[in-house]
Amino acid sequence: MFLDASRYAKVMQETVTLADGRVVSALRLRPLPPSAGTAHAVQDNDRLDLLAQAGYADGTRFWHIADANSALDAARELCAETGATLTLPDER
Repeated sequence: MFLDASRYAKVMQETVTLADGRVVSALRLRPLPPSAGTAHAVQDNDRLDLLAQAGYADGTRFWHIADANSALDAARELCAETGATLTLPDER
């Protein structure tokens, strides 16, 4: 269902019955692992995929940066403000 490099590749699925009786498949909430890393001051035109490509030689690992900064829903906002600091996790 997900690419091997996806943050959801190994997350368990479960069947859930909604209030209206429909049965759907859902992913369990994925706990964020603790991450050690290096502080990075956001520069103009930074994007998580570009930072991942530069740091890990794999732009699809952008989610490692989002995880290290506890950004599940608002990952694109991590690079929105020039000068803001985010953590670039050590390679896992």
